[in-house]
Amino acid sequence: MTNTMAETKIAEEDQLRADLYDFLAALLARPADEALLKQCAALSGDDSDLGQAIGALSRVARAVKARAVESEFNALFIGLGRGELLPYASFYLTGFLNEKPLATLRNDMSAQRITRAPNVYEPEDNIASLMEMMAGLITGRFGDPASLEAQKTFYNKHIGPWAGHFYKDLEGAKNSVLYAAVGAVGSAFMEIEREAFRMIAE
Repeated sequence: MTNTMAETKIAEEDQLRADLYDFLAALLARPADEALLKQCAALSGDDSDLGQAIGALSRVARAVKARAVESEFNALFIGLGRGELLPYASFYLTGFLNEKPLATLRNDMSAQRITRAPNVYEPEDNIASLMEMMAGLITGRFGDPASLEAQKTFYNKHIGPWAGHFYKDLEGAKNSVLYAAVGAVGSAFMEIEREAFRMIAE
C-alpha cells in the first residue's frame, strides 16, 4: 500500500499495535530474509499468550536459515499450482478468490485513500496487505489516524471474520515451521484486537 502523507504522532500503545500489524505484514508478504529473521530472534515475550507466542517465534527464528524459510513460504503460499493455504479474505469467506469481500474492500480502500502500490500484484484482500492497511489506519499513513470506531469498523468488516481462522490454519499447516510460530502470534494478537474492539461502546 502506498503512503499519502507522513505518519502522525499517536499514543504509544497504538504505535505498538501498528508495529505488530506491520511486523506480521512483513512476515507474510514474502519469505523472511536474514535481516528479518534476526529481528525475530531478538524478540522476547512475557507470560501472556501473545508473549509466549513471540518467545516461541524468537526461538524458532534462531534455529532456521533463510533458505529453509523461503522453501517453507513457497510450500505454504505458492506451491505447484497453489500453496497449502490461500491467504485471502474472499477465499476464507466465500470459498472462491476475487469475490464480494474483495470488491467491498476496494470500495473502503478508496474511501480511506488507500491505493495499491504499483509493484504489488496480489489481490488486496490478502492477509499481508490487510495487516499493512490496519497499521496504516492506526498511524495515519493514509491520512489522519483513524478513530478507534473507524478502526473497529475496518477490522470487523475485513479482518475479524477470517484472520483468526487463517492464523490457526497457519499454526497447524503441515509445511509450517517458522510460520507455525507466526500463526500463533497472529492468532493471539487477533484475539486481543477482537476483544478490545468488542469493549468499545456501540
